Amino acid sequence: MPDINRILDAVDCELDRSLERLFALLRIASISTDPLHAGECRRAAEWIAADLTDLGFEASVRETGGHPAVIGKHLDGSRHRVLFYGHYDVQPVDPLSLWETAPFEPRITTGRTGTQHIVARGASDDKGQIMTFIEACRAYKIATGTLPIGVTMLIEGEEEMGSKHLPAFVEAHRDELAADVALVCDTGMWDRATPAITLSLRGLVYEEVRVRCADRDLHSGLFGGAARNPIHVLSAILAALHDETGRITLPGFYDGVAELPADVRDEYARLNLTPEGFLGQVGLKVPAGERDRLLIEQISTRPTCDVNGIWGGYAGEGTKTVIPAEASAKVSFRLVGAQDPAKVRDAFHAFVRARIPEDCRVEFISHKGSPAVSVPFDHPKLECARAALADEWGKPAVRIGSGGSIPIIGDFKRVLGLDSLMIGFALEDDRVHSPNEKYDLTSFHKGIRSWVRILHALAQ
Repeated sequence: MPDINRILDAVDCELDRSLERLFALLRIASISTDPLHAGECRRAAEWIAADLTDLGFEASVRETGGHPAVIGKHLDGSRHRVLFYGHYDVQPVDPLSLWETAPFEPRITTGRTGTQHIVARGASDDKGQIMTFIEACRAYKIATGTLPIGVTMLIEGEEEMGSKHLPAFVEAHRDELAADVALVCDTGMWDRATPAITLSLRGLVYEEVRVRCADRDLHSGLFGGAARNPIHVLSAILAALHDETGRITLPGFYDGVAELPADVRDEYARLNLTPEGFLGQVGLKVPAGERDRLLIEQISTRPTCDVNGIWGGYAGEGTKTVIPAEASAKVSFRLVGAQDPAKVRDAFHAFVRARIPEDCRVEFISHKGSPAVSVPFDHPKLECARAALADEWGKPAVRIGSGGSIPIIGDFKRVLGLDSLMIGFALEDDRVHSPNEKYDLTSFHKGIRSWVRILHALAQ
């Protein structure tokens, strides 16, 4: 194996040119949700394909039915192979008036603590992140002339609009995307000085429920006390979804929810995520989840149920004394482990129907569900990556779960049979999806160095 210090020196020497390349990509306004920017999305794909070609990859822009994707391959007959995934598309920039400078004119600023930031739309999500991996490959090529393992890159252009064409694309190119493990750089650090590997993403069940009682809105002075009020009915049902300890009361809901390994729970406890630190930033202080769980478990590795919206009756100016004919709500369940979205949906429907009075009716609108995705805590590549990150950052990488979702991760497992190590260098204050999005210069620089170490470790 080559001397890793020689490769890391190449990262440091190349940093200014790495920033120039990142800035060139950031200048492309690849807003996937806006049809007016379709040409810019294609231009971003072409830019990445050209950059990978310059690096010695066999790279090309591929059609998907929507915005194009890029596949780049540098295999060299290697026995070991990784699939790297990221996305070049970005969120819209509205409201433009809140940006301090033009969102597609990247710049480096210095914060109040002296930290330098790269500011532009896409700096953190996800152009800065994908360029950490591409620049790590570049440093390896500069120092050694090759890569230590086979690398296939899949960079898409529709993540910010749900990756709707990507599952079929992955299915159609499954042989070309074959690998031992997927690497995903669309996540973050635990904190400014502590690296993290995300091992689980929660799944989702999303339901709309509508309760109907009378055949029209009623005068509450005439019918009040006798006629069923659907808001009362629905509110009581929604309130019954949790017990006094914060547990969700659907029968069978916790089937497939495993306990954390003892060493991981101890690791979480040592992180000391406090209600004051986490909830205080939004004006709260008391966790509302399961009382016997750590706060970090509540937000990442435990399932949840939330009412996302509720409406019915009169909500305009002034008064209108009616008993409404119907009331509606939107309810979401975040799933973990081996929970089955179909079983959770069926249990919710049964739970609601069992509580509907005899002369009322209920109907549901079911939206797409997705199972949770997780990587085993004893995955053979995990400790390899953790050790590499520890070498760069000087402390162990935290093994965490994410409360959100990256839909394609499930397709990598389902279609390609690949587990995904989600290793990112974004920070909580990066203002992702907001005006003045930024990516710390340290995240970019040490992110490149981290990927060099991970590639080096995986090759061994």
